[in-house]
Amino acid sequence: MKLAIKSLVVAAAVTLSASVAFNASANNQKLDELLQQIQQQRTVEGRVNQERERAFLADRADKQSLLNTAKRQLADEEARGKRLQQEYAQNDILIAQKQQELQSALGTMGEVFGVVRQTANKTVGAISSSIISAQYPGRDVALRDIANATELPTLEQMEELWVAMLTEMTESGKIAKFDAEVVELAGGTSTQRVTRFGSFHLTTATDYLIRNVDTDQIQPLGRAPQSKIQSSVAGFNSASAGQLSSLYVDPTKGNSLLRLNQQRATLMEYYHQGGTVGYLITVLLAIGLLIALERILVLSAVGAKMRSQLKNLSNPSESNPLGRILKVYHDNKNSDVENLELKLDEAILRETPKVDRGIGLIKLFAAVAPLMGLLGTVIGMILTFQQITLYGTGDPKLMAGSISLALVTTALGLICALPLLFVHSIVQSRAKSILQVLDEQAAGIVAAHAEKEKA
Repeated sequence: MKLAIKSLVVAAAVTLSASVAFNASANNQKLDELLQQIQQQRTVEGRVNQERERAFLADRADKQSLLNTAKRQLADEEARGKRLQQEYAQNDILIAQKQQELQSALGTMGEVFGVVRQTANKTVGAISSSIISAQYPGRDVALRDIANATELPTLEQMEELWVAMLTEMTESGKIAKFDAEVVELAGGTSTQRVTRFGSFHLTTATDYLIRNVDTDQIQPLGRAPQSKIQSSVAGFNSASAGQLSSLYVDPTKGNSLLRLNQQRATLMEYYHQGGTVGYLITVLLAIGLLIALERILVLSAVGAKMRSQLKNLSNPSESNPLGRILKVYHDNKNSDVENLELKLDEAILRETPKVDRGIGLIKLFAAVAPLMGLLGTVIGMILTFQQITLYGTGDPKLMAGSISLALVTTALGLICALPLLFVHSIVQSRAKSILQVLDEQAAGIVAAHAEKEKA
């Protein structure tokens, strides 16, 4: 038993020693491979490091070369800068010497140059705004060159200045006709025959024209002037040779008066400035005139019928007041004088309202119209003071509308009252004449009837 156990132990020990020996040999092989691999990597890394070192050294040599080149360029530029500074200083000295030589050489020509430039500046403004440039465009170009020049003018430029001034003087005394592009109010342009009156006006056959300096275009007035002024253009252009004709001329050469005329309000614009009060006054005037017209027509017809009735008193007609009065007499011939007189007075009283109808209303309108104008004046002044309170008196245009309301309504009230007073007087006189005829005929009838009774 013991022998068997020993045998087993010995066998196990032999087996263990064999496995240990086998593992030791295997590990030695791996270490050899690792060592060999490390040696190979070391050899490769050595070659790589050598290549890196050679590249670094080569790059370092290039950088050094670039640095040396940059230093040489810096030195060259510094030397060039010093040289240029010296040349600049020498040029300053040379310029000063040349300027002194130029001033010495110019002498009195410098004063001539100043006079020419000053004259050119003044002439450019006059020529560019002159209507003569509408016929002769581009005259200001050469003058602007002279005015803006920095050197002495040439003889040709001075001649251009002289010719431009001479042209302006000679053409300002001429009436010339030429074809030009005229801007139309509806848009677009058209070629028209234009008449130039010196340096004052441009006209077509019937209208005044103005020259827009900003756009260098000929255009009509936005609003025609007064009819007598406007008609003078057509009258002048239609006059035959040798015939004298008048024309209204703007002494400001069309730059002020004609342009201000475009802003002048028309009668209708003045009327609308009266506002609501003005419209009410107009309604009063219209109603009053219609009543007066109706009364005049009616009373004229009544008067004609009464004149016809006067020629035939024995045959009264009820179509007129006198006929109705006579009809009352014929119906009461047998009454005594007092009763007849009362009946005739009653008949006249019945006719009086028909004859006087509407006359009092016309008189009322004539009295109310100025009062409404005064009301508009008060309203306008109240609005004016409100605007003064809000905005002050710095800008009179803010108060112009309210002041216009105050003045226009006053004028409208007076304009309404005057014709109403006239037509009231006419209507009242006709009514009085009719009533007077009725009174006369009634008194005559009563007198004749009283004489019959006494007989």
